[in-house]
Order: sequence, then C-alpha cells, then structure tokens
Amino acid sequence: MADASDRPESDLPRGIGAPATRALVAAGYTRLAQLDGVPVAELAALHGVGPKALRVLGEALAERGKSLG
Repeated sequence: MADASDRPESDLPRGIGAPATRALVAAGYTRLAQLDGVPVAELAALHGVGPKALRVLGEALAERGKSLG
C-alpha cells in the first residue's frame, strides 16, 4: 500500500472521493487551482469523476473565487 510520500502534493478536496482523486492526479491535476477554467465535460470524461466530485470541486473553487469552465 502506498503511503503519502508516494503521492504528489495535492490540495484536492477529500470529499471528491478516492477514484476521482486518482483520476485527476493521473490526468496531471494535483492542485485545485489547476482546475480553474477546465471544462466540466473534460473532467466528467475522466473515469471516476462523477456528478458529486464535480459539485464538490465547483464549490471548492467558488470559495476561492474561481470556477470550472
């Protein structure tokens, strides 16, 4: 089992779930700020990223004055 030192530094919300986190990291998104302006359809196409993850990400970005595309 991998420990935290094996994962890139990430500030993605835990509420999106492990499958969504793995999918985003595999796609190169390790920081919430990287998702600013990214089209929802692009993220939804990633296996593991569903409606709940998109909602949580959108809310987290909105708290920072940012949004999905």
